Amino acid sequence: MKIAFVGKGGSGKTTLSSLFVRHLAATGAPVVAIDADINQHLGAALGLDEAEAAGLPALGEHLGLIKDHLRGTNPRIPSAQTMIKTTPPGAGSRLLRVREENPVYAACARPVELDGGTVRLMVTGPFTDADLGVACYHSKTGAVELCLNHLVDGPDEYVVVDMTAGSDSFASGMFTRFDLTFLVAEPTRKGVSVYRQYKEYARDFGVALKVVGNKVQGQDDLDFLREQVGEDLLVTVGHSDWVRAIEKGRPPRFDLLEDVNTRALHALHTAVDGTYPLRDWPRYTRQMVHFHLKNARSWGNERTGADLAAQVDPGFVLGEEATAPA
Repeated sequence: MKIAFVGKGGSGKTTLSSLFVRHLAATGAPVVAIDADINQHLGAALGLDEAEAAGLPALGEHLGLIKDHLRGTNPRIPSAQTMIKTTPPGAGSRLLRVREENPVYAACARPVELDGGTVRLMVTGPFTDADLGVACYHSKTGAVELCLNHLVDGPDEYVVVDMTAGSDSFASGMFTRFDLTFLVAEPTRKGVSVYRQYKEYARDFGVALKVVGNKVQGQDDLDFLREQVGEDLLVTVGHSDWVRAIEKGRPPRFDLLEDVNTRALHALHTAVDGTYPLRDWPRYTRQMVHFHLKNARSWGNERTGADLAAQVDPGFVLGEEATAPA
């Protein structure tokens, strides 16, 4: 199951995504956690110290390896150089699975040990001084989108992505790559503004969206969120001494998390698992192709010097039964 956490900067989406990763790990489920935010804080939220977080390999630095692996023997993709972030898989492409070992995980993922188990952590890498004036951050998240396009995951397998803040996610088709998107919103007008943007943009793509109210301090805050987001409000989270201890670098055991917040995480888990029967792999594949053709026309063909529409395999549908070459 693929899950995104989105929200405005400072809403607490990284904190909530890290708590959900810890919760899933505590159940023994296999988890791949991906930090796709311009501010790379997920590693620290999962307990890594500053040096460990800085030493994580950036996906963007291994884009050539990722492309070469995923291309496989797909005859529609003659070289890795013609692949772009939206290139869809086809017959002969290699696919990624949550539980497997593969060269992409070997190069780009690192194990993070939590109270309940070990998760794989992948990061886009920070936006550095060298990128100023010459790069767009969405070029860095392109590696994440390419991996998600080739990822086949089943029930009780989880990929949790901490997305870039605000509505920047809509600069690519990555916002359609998830079974469920949790929008973390504070009980303020600014806090729900991103929700309205997401709701509007996602409407035509069938994106499943639920709101997690954060920093809710009383009935007035709760009433405000209910008034603003209606039935999309799934659960609310309040102050947490456990989280404050983590932020001070004093991580307590996860089973000491407050009961009310533990129940909130269980509600998120239940909501995610409830989307599994609604999976529509043909629609997922069509959306993948839609954004690929859009990118091909707008910049991809010119940049690569190739007709990227030819990469689309009309007979291929991504799904749990899809096969790939060894």
